[in-house]
Amino acid sequence: MSMSNKIKYVMGEQNKKRDDLLTALGISYQAVSNKFNRDSFSGADLIKIADCLGVKLAFVGDDDKKIVAFSMSDIEKK
Repeated sequence: MSMSNKIKYVMGEQNKKRDDLLTALGISYQAVSNKFNRDSFSGADLIKIADCLGVKLAFVGDDDKKIVAFSMSDIEKK
């Protein structure tokens, strides 16, 4: 499943619309549409989207035992 489809699935589960992502990402509707069409989300985009959708972004190991979660503090300038 593509990243775009995963995001769309979670958006449906959370009753979120693309307008919610516009605000979270701070970009235009066209820019969000391009990201979905090209399946081209940066790591920072994914963290912001996860935060907007109320979920955690994580890398999960093949054995489902190794999990590394990411949050907004990982991309904020210090």
